[in-house]
Amino acid sequence: MPCQPILVLGGFLISPEAYAPMLQRLEQLSGQPVRLVPVGKPEWLLTVFAFAWARILDRVATAARELASQSPTGQVTLIGHSSGGIMLRLFLDDAPFQGRRYDGKALASALVMLGSPHTALKATVLRQMVQRRLPGCPFADRVRYVSVAGDLDLAEASPMAQRLAPTAYRNSTGDPHDRGDGLVPVASALLEGSTPLVLPGVAHGGAFGTSWYGSPAVVERWWAALQEPGSSSSASGTKL
Repeated sequence: MPCQPILVLGGFLISPEAYAPMLQRLEQLSGQPVRLVPVGKPEWLLTVFAFAWARILDRVATAARELASQSPTGQVTLIGHSSGGIMLRLFLDDAPFQGRRYDGKALASALVMLGSPHTALKATVLRQMVQRRLPGCPFADRVRYVSVAGDLDLAEASPMAQRLAPTAYRNSTGDPHDRGDGLVPVASALLEGSTPLVLPGVAHGGAFGTSWYGSPAVVERWWAALQEPGSSSSASGTKL
């Protein structure tokens, strides 16, 4: 992964405070500025509407331009957790969305998606729109796409994960006994055409297990994998 600033977009209804350990560890590992796009819970609740996506992506665009202006490469690394990864896929596009043209691919050389639900039988309208409009990795000639999936043993997961996972998995892949991070199945999190990485024992968020994508020790695992040259690994993903 290039030595350049990092911009993080979190997931649906997850407070900015939850990402503080992740941001700190990324700063230590990269030696670069790391910024989280601020999104409050009331704003996340409005993301059933396209205008709310645009409002958040406007902030992404502003922050990306600022960080790119300070970057030794002139670009940034984008990291999206859960829904944030889906929204950042749209940010890369230069086609109009809500009257804007973001063209994030001109500002970012890498997009890392952590537990992002790329495909689902019962996806929201806007997630369906992204998958229909931008299937796979359409800007792979300019942007390295990396998708990270957790593979959690539900017997060791939190009561919330044990309660929610079967329904969440069934709504996504049709199989309530699928593998996943307690909310998003592995098959849904691995975007076709991306560099895939599967992390055994990793949960979707802190409410689903003690070890999640933003835990410092887990950040070290996926960050180390990102430093390796990009590859077209199998759809099942490299386990780490």
